[in-house]
Amino acid sequence: MSKRDYYEVLGVPKNASEDEIKKAYRKLAMKYHPDRNQGDAGKAAEERFKEAKEAYEMLSDARKRSAYDQFGHAGVDPNMRGPGGPGAEGFGGFAEAFGDIFGDMFGQSGRGRAGGRQVYRGSDLSYAMEVTLEEAARGKDAQIRIPSWESCETCHGSGAKPGTSAKTCGTCSGSGTVQMRQGFFSVQQTCPHCRGSGKIIPEPCSTCQGQGKVKKQKTLEVKIPAGIDDGMRIRSTGNGEPGTNGGPPGDLYIEIRLKKHDIFERDGDDLHCQVPVSFITAALGGEIDVPTLDGKAAIDIPEGTQAGKQFRLRGKGIKGVRASYPGDLYCHIAVETPVKLTEHQRKLLRELDESLKKGGARHSPSGESWTDRLKSFFS
Repeated sequence: MSKRDYYEVLGVPKNASEDEIKKAYRKLAMKYHPDRNQGDAGKAAEERFKEAKEAYEMLSDARKRSAYDQFGHAGVDPNMRGPGGPGAEGFGGFAEAFGDIFGDMFGQSGRGRAGGRQVYRGSDLSYAMEVTLEEAARGKDAQIRIPSWESCETCHGSGAKPGTSAKTCGTCSGSGTVQMRQGFFSVQQTCPHCRGSGKIIPEPCSTCQGQGKVKKQKTLEVKIPAGIDDGMRIRSTGNGEPGTNGGPPGDLYIEIRLKKHDIFERDGDDLHCQVPVSFITAALGGEIDVPTLDGKAAIDIPEGTQAGKQFRLRGKGIKGVRASYPGDLYCHIAVETPVKLTEHQRKLLRELDESLKKGGARHSPSGESWTDRLKSFFS
């Protein structure tokens, strides 16, 4: 069966640039790769994959492309002598493009790896910070101490014992990577001998054990924004672990832990508190003072207030980090039963009780309905 035109296979014009050819091949290779096509469609996809591979293999090489443009498929037939025949090179471009495809498939970037040592970003660090409710509401500037790495003063960062020096790794020749070949695949991985550094230290520095750096403590200024809540994180860029082989450092994440408050409980931007009220005040009504984060506030207790009654003070909560308006304060009434009564007080309460019973259900808003429910339950 006659072969299709290589330009037609890749879907590019004959005057396409190297980048256009490479981009077209990568797109086809990712679409028809056998690992992405299973079942009945897998065989057809495999053929398209091989066809695209062959087309790119020829057109990515300048000599082979020139021969193909002049003589067609005959110019690059391996059974015929010529510029693109036996002994012709040109697989480097294919390996480079295919390496980039692996990077796209598995989330790794292959750029720059062949030219030097493996570069790794440093790990992120986490720090738990406790703040009070007041600090969370208003914000604050804080100082924290975190571990950091500094260049070793003994070896001046080389990692080698004074008077000695590091040597180029013989396994990877200083590149920090080694290649593993499987068929026509060529996969790079970190050199197991030097662990990607490209160097071997025969006599490590006794101070830093060959790392070239020592761990110390440093003080960091942290700004806690007003309205921050429990569990939120603040990111401090570049204050994580240092990178490897010149890689960028990681980040520091400061996680907020809200301390338990003696009075308030936070629910988002709202605050809740229990307000004890004497049963006399609850019965007769009156004005009481309640706490807020800004000081005291007065609320009117109407006559006959029951336990559990809720009063809402608008805008007396917390203005969250992303909120336009502050939340509210909810005061939950807890009617207190008097304790440690004198005999005279007991007598007065009994007299009050007798008086209330004579008044019937009108003095007990829940009593009548409760009695009716009990009768229905036991019947």
